[in-house]
Amino acid sequence: MADNLDERISKNIKNEIEHSGKTKTEIALYLGVSKPTVSQYVSGRIQPTLSTFAKLCECLDCSADDILELNK
Repeated sequence: MADNLDERISKNIKNEIEHSGKTKTEIALYLGVSKPTVSQYVSGRIQPTLSTFAKLCECLDCSADDILELNK
């Protein structure tokens, strides 16, 4: 189990992407970023900006709570 917030966020982004059925390329196009940038969100190397995070949630049809675990 991920033991810090950044690791949990990247794990949750990965899970939401897998659940969405969308490719990283489709997500990158929607967000206006490169595919490697999306991969870095998944790996936890970088975190999306707040505006990109909002678009990511919209693209994946999930809430910020699903990724940030605010209700846990």
